[in-house]
Amino acid sequence: MKILISYLQRHPIHLLLLAIPVSILSKLFHWQPLWIFGLSAIAVIPLASLIGESTEALAAYTGPKIGGLLNATLGNAAELIITILAIRQGLLELVKASITGSIIGNLLLVMGLSMLLGGLKNGIQRFDRQQSSNHAVMLVVVIVALLIPSFFSHSIGAESSWGVELLSLGVAGVMIALYVVGLIYTLKVSKSPITVAAVDMEEVSQNWKPLHALTILAVSTFGVVIMSEFLVGSVEEVVLSIGVSEFFLGIILIPLIGNIAEHLVSVTVAVRNNMDLSMEIAVSSSLQIALFVAPLLVFISLLMGNPLTLIFNRFELLALGGGVVIAAMVAFDGESNWLEGAALLGIYLILGIGFFLLPTGG
Repeated sequence: MKILISYLQRHPIHLLLLAIPVSILSKLFHWQPLWIFGLSAIAVIPLASLIGESTEALAAYTGPKIGGLLNATLGNAAELIITILAIRQGLLELVKASITGSIIGNLLLVMGLSMLLGGLKNGIQRFDRQQSSNHAVMLVVVIVALLIPSFFSHSIGAESSWGVELLSLGVAGVMIALYVVGLIYTLKVSKSPITVAAVDMEEVSQNWKPLHALTILAVSTFGVVIMSEFLVGSVEEVVLSIGVSEFFLGIILIPLIGNIAEHLVSVTVAVRNNMDLSMEIAVSSSLQIALFVAPLLVFISLLMGNPLTLIFNRFELLALGGGVVIAAMVAFDGESNWLEGAALLGIYLILGIGFFLLPTGG
C-alpha cells in the first residue's frame, strides 16, 4: 500500500485510471451518451501518459538514436487511435478538426503556457536558436503543404472527386517524406533534446525493465483502443444532446484528451528552466501531427473505404496560418518571456471562443 501511495504521489494523473471500469459500466448499462463520452475521455488521459512513459523507458534502454525514433513514432499514438476510429465511423470533419486542434494546441496553448509559467519563475529563458529556426522553417512548410490542396481543389473538382483525392494522396506522400528526412536530420544532431532520454536512467533500471515497459505499452494501447471506441461512438449523440458542434469537439477537446500528459511535461520542464526540451516537445509534436499523422490518416482512410482529403475549411486554415506565423515569430530569436507566453495563450483563447460559437465546421 505504501508503494502504491508513493507511486501515485509521483504520478497523480494515474488516479484517473479509476475512470476505466466506470466507463465500461456506463457502456454496459447504457448510461447517457454524455457520461460515456466524459468517462472514456478521462480514461484516455492516464492511458496516453502510460504509453508515453513506457516509450521513454524503452528509449532509455535502446540508446538516444533509437529512443528518439521511438518517441517520435509513438508520441501521438493515443490521438492516432482516436482519429482512426473516427474515420471508421465516417466522422471525417471531426478528424480534420482534431488535426488542426493538435497543431494549434501545441503551438499556442502548450508553448504559451510554458513560456508564461517559465518566464514568471525564471525571467527571460533561452533555447537553441538554430534548432528553433529549423522548426520555424518546417512549420511554414507545413502551412504551405496544407494550403495547396485546400485552394487547388476548387479548380480540380468536388472534394469527393478522384482528382482531389489524388492531389491529397500526392501531398500526403511528400509530407511523409519530409517528415522522415527531418527526423533523420534531427537524430543526427547529437545535442538535440529529442535524442536525450527524458527518464532518469537509475529510476528506469529499477522500475521499468524492458519486458515491463513493453507490457505496459501493449496494455495501455489496448486500453486506448477500447476507450476511444466508447468515446467516438458517443460523439454524435453528445453533439445533439448538448448543442456543441462536432467541429468544437474535434478542434479543442479531442487534442487535449490525447495529449494532456505530454502537455504537462512540456510545461513542467519549462518551469524547471529547461526551455530547450519544452520547445522540442511542443513543436516536434505539432510537426509530427502535420507531417506524419495527418498524411498517414489519408492513406489509412483510403484503405478503410472512407477517403480523407487534406481539404480544410477557411476557419481551420486561418487558425493554422495564424498559429504557425505567431509561434514561429516568437521562437525565431531563441529566447522567450512571460509576455510572449501570454500573447500565445490569448490567441488560443480567442480562437476557442470563435470555434465554440460556430454552429458547424464551415
